[in-house]
Amino acid sequence: IKAPMAPAVPRKGNQMPARAPARSEPAEPQQVALAKDAIPPEAVKMMQALAEMQARALEKSRWVGGKFADESRAMHYGEREAEPIHGQATVEEARDLLDEGIAVAPLPFPFAPPGEAN
Repeated sequence: IKAPMAPAVPRKGNQMPARAPARSEPAEPQQVALAKDAIPPEAVKMMQALAEMQARALEKSRWVGGKFADESRAMHYGEREAEPIHGQATVEEARDLLDEGIAVAPLPFPFAPPGEAN
């Protein structure tokens, strides 16, 4: 007696595999490699100008590291003198600051904290 078996039939080329379930944690930012001429020259000039503006702004502000949220609150509520600062905050801390009416914004380009640059 022979047992029935499913034949080994490959999937059709026009069928998509099943999607992976959505993850609850945020995905890591995706990096894309572009061809040399893929970015228009105008966009390159704009990004260079933005990077220069960020560098000038960082020169005129004080690094507070992981105490960014605490320092921002202290300045907002008048516990210390207001000054330009930059540092690190979690997404949750940044949302809490915005909910309190404290203006914060992420830096457009990656930044190496003082002492951590090559």
